[in-house]
Amino acid sequence: MTAASTPLDFNPVGSNVLSLNPQHFELQLQDRIATIRLKRPERKNPLTFDSYAELRDWFRALAYSSEVEVVVWSSNEGNFCSGGDVHDIIGPLTRMDMTGLLRFTRMTGDLVKAMLHCGKPIIAAVDGVCAGAGAIAAMASDLRLGTPRAKVAFLFTRVGLAGCDMGACAVLPRLIGQGRAADLLYTGRAMKAEEGFAWGFYNALHEPDALLAEAQALAKRIAEGPNFAHMMTKTQLNHEWNMALEQAIEAEAQAQAICMQTQDFHRAYHAFVAKQTPVFEGN
Repeated sequence: MTAASTPLDFNPVGSNVLSLNPQHFELQLQDRIATIRLKRPERKNPLTFDSYAELRDWFRALAYSSEVEVVVWSSNEGNFCSGGDVHDIIGPLTRMDMTGLLRFTRMTGDLVKAMLHCGKPIIAAVDGVCAGAGAIAAMASDLRLGTPRAKVAFLFTRVGLAGCDMGACAVLPRLIGQGRAADLLYTGRAMKAEEGFAWGFYNALHEPDALLAEAQALAKRIAEGPNFAHMMTKTQLNHEWNMALEQAIEAEAQAQAICMQTQDFHRAYHAFVAKQTPVFEGN
């Protein structure tokens, strides 16, 4: 791939997430849980033009999949993601015109949009290096598990760019607070695992050798729940950022009324009456 052709062809993938054989990330499916991890662990799993686009298209297709209920975005060989590849992305960006640059930045933002709108809970299992766009991917996930050695850095200012990248200025303050987000986005410093847990970035910390198992156990617990209702929860968590309280209450009333028409709601009721545990089927 040449620098000139890169912004023009992002190689979108098909819409069938189960038949996809991704080139730039590993994909495993078991018990309706999709576990993905970036390739190239020898480089701490950087992103390239093609991997950005492949992930974006995969998450877009995921919105239409009934076979996947939860996604675990895992680390690979001790690291989550080192961000955009210096040679494959940053170098070519210095030679692009404004049209190409804007196309690229919109494409990377589209990955976050696809994650937010895929309708499936996403769990980031963060170990080791989690920097730049990798930090954004963790931020855009619904739940984050980390390890004591995980280091999250929104290091855009360290390469001469603004901290406002891929939704960071909108999402990160909601997770950890305005002042803490400003600290990370202005300085580009690494957030230590203990800070991240205390600030609410991580839901829990686990030892590295237990991280994936814990993430998949959490995913299994979620996948066994009412998955249509989970989709509604994810939708409202995202949409209500921009709603006044009265609008949010009305939107939730409508969402809950829809969920009350599902068979899972009826299954839960009949199981409760029979003093049994409900078995949800997602409809």
